[in-house]
Amino acid sequence: MKKYVFIILAVLIGFYMFGCGKKEVPPSEMQEAMSMEALNALNANTTVIPLPDATKPEVTVLSVSPAAEPVTTAKPSVQEIQTALKSAGYYTGAIDGKIGPKTKKAIEDFQKASNLKADGKVGSKTWSLLSKYLNAPSAAATPAKM
Repeated sequence: MKKYVFIILAVLIGFYMFGCGKKEVPPSEMQEAMSMEALNALNANTTVIPLPDATKPEVTVLSVSPAAEPVTTAKPSVQEIQTALKSAGYYTGAIDGKIGPKTKKAIEDFQKASNLKADGKVGSKTWSLLSKYLNAPSAAATPAKM
């Protein structure tokens, strides 16, 4: 029995010493530091393959025809809507910041006259046309000269 234990122990020590340890790399297989001249010579013989165009970002160019009206995205206040409607001659009430029946009727009249869907709501298309009247002087706002 001692003989078998000794043989197993010898085999395990042998595996540990020769099989599991680090192997020495012979000097012929070691990499040497390359000089700059050697690297340049390698680069001179190297062919560069360009990357496919998929790495470039795709750019989409939108064109706008000069006849197209700009669409304003800023949401106007009720006072701005009433002021523009008054300047355009569609609203005769007070500029109170409230959308009442007079303001709604004036919006619908303006939309009909501008060939828009007359829904009484000031969307981006309606406001892009109506905003032109916002800073225009109205006939009612101009004081009479004496």
